Amino acid sequence: MPLSSNEQHRTHRIGWLRAAVLGANDGILSTASLLVGVAASHASREAILIAGVAGLAAGAMSMAAGEYVSVSSQADTEGADLARERKELEEDDEGERKELAAIYVDRGLDPLLAKQVTDQLMAHDALGAHARDELGISVNFRARPVQAALASGATFSAGAAMPLLTVLVAPKAALVPIVFGTSLFFLAGLGTLAAITGGAPIMKAAIRVTFWGALAMGVTAAVGALFGTIV
Repeated sequence: MPLSSNEQHRTHRIGWLRAAVLGANDGILSTASLLVGVAASHASREAILIAGVAGLAAGAMSMAAGEYVSVSSQADTEGADLARERKELEEDDEGERKELAAIYVDRGLDPLLAKQVTDQLMAHDALGAHARDELGISVNFRARPVQAALASGATFSAGAAMPLLTVLVAPKAALVPIVFGTSLFFLAGLGTLAAITGGAPIMKAAIRVTFWGALAMGVTAAVGALFGTIV
């Protein structure tokens, strides 16, 4: 039965989706935790907003820089492996053919077919065949530092803006429970959206991100209340 041309896969989204989800989740959670902690210490609304805006700016830059550095390290490693493989292909073409054919035999092809596949793939793109099947490097999963940095920084800012806007409109007397509750709602929505985009189970993703969000904000609120009482 022929494969449908409309068959949809989502693995090509993994690179930017991971960075975007991480950025948005951290933006909501770290900013909400900071706001709840400061609010629990009985600070003024102005002080809470200043802390939140500072947290947004610092967090967005930190996320973008961290993603760029870490993904650049991955890209450097991939580049070094590809350069080494390119040199080996130039110096020992026959040995590289045997190595690739052995990989296909291990995956279930008989030796003759494995040799034919190797010859055809290497005639088409020798380095690409070795990168994909020997090194595990494919186009969909190549490290993209700039893309990861932009996705993390932008989504952190968007996530952090949600609890900040809540502080602007929530009554001061109920600010802590309102920020806590709305942030959990935002986190559950993020988990749901990420699951839909990646084709993962929705309930599991929503519960996971909500649980850890509630735990983080609860601990921060307790610390804020403790220091507020001491002061």
